[in-house]
Amino acid sequence: MTNIHPLAIVEPGAKLGKNVVVEAFAVVKGNVVLKDDVVIKSHAYIDGNTTIGEGTIIWPGASIGTKTQDLKYRGEKTFVEIGKRCEIREYVTINSSCQENSTVRIGDECLLMAYCHVAHNCEIGNKVIMSNSAMLAGHVIVEDCARIGGMTPVHQFSRIGCYAMVGGFSGVLRDIPPYTVGGGFPYKFGGINIIGLKRHQFPLEVRVALSKAFKLTYRSGFHLEEALAQIESQVESLKEVKHWIEFCKTSKRGILGLEGVAKGNDSDEEICLEE
Repeated sequence: MTNIHPLAIVEPGAKLGKNVVVEAFAVVKGNVVLKDDVVIKSHAYIDGNTTIGEGTIIWPGASIGTKTQDLKYRGEKTFVEIGKRCEIREYVTINSSCQENSTVRIGDECLLMAYCHVAHNCEIGNKVIMSNSAMLAGHVIVEDCARIGGMTPVHQFSRIGCYAMVGGFSGVLRDIPPYTVGGGFPYKFGGINIIGLKRHQFPLEVRVALSKAFKLTYRSGFHLEEALAQIESQVESLKEVKHWIEFCKTSKRGILGLEGVAKGNDSDEEICLEE
């Protein structure tokens, strides 16, 4: 059974699954789809062609599916898709997309803490965490299991690779490679996200290989193309290493931090070798 409070507004046309809860003063507009076990808490506002996956909770004051803030928008039909078992906390804003039939996507089991913003045409993978007031401009891609610290803006068209940890109060102006840890403005890398990789049970050989890839990219003094060629020839061809290479090769905005490449820092490999 659904449980819609008498003081909630659920417009005709909205599609609600089993065991959906809509609390008092929440608004669910007519094109919205709420899958089974979704909870919409008081004063949340769900608009547009928005689909919210099973077990997701939308907390008070969140605004989802509203018109994009992109001035190029001309009334096209756009979409928002939120996955399963996400937590969208207080006053998060997730705008709809821009360009006909385009979609803002958020994967499964994501946590968007209070006051985060997701702009038009963004794509967020599974198990992503955005801390309070992290902000994604348009067309940003965040891969699986990335972490974005609080008060961090991400420039439009930038990418954050999987398992990357971005510190709070950082400025993300270009692409951040997967599996890394860093922060600040200007942004500085600390190396491979060893703790995160251990928590996700990446084996030692993967951590060693990624550490070598990081060193060749950031500590060798090579230009990016030469560094990637060295990685392909010197580092074990694991799927994570292949993803590192592909991520860097396909960057359109450029890889963050390569402007000030420094030589001779072996600390990352030493950390990586620890069990």
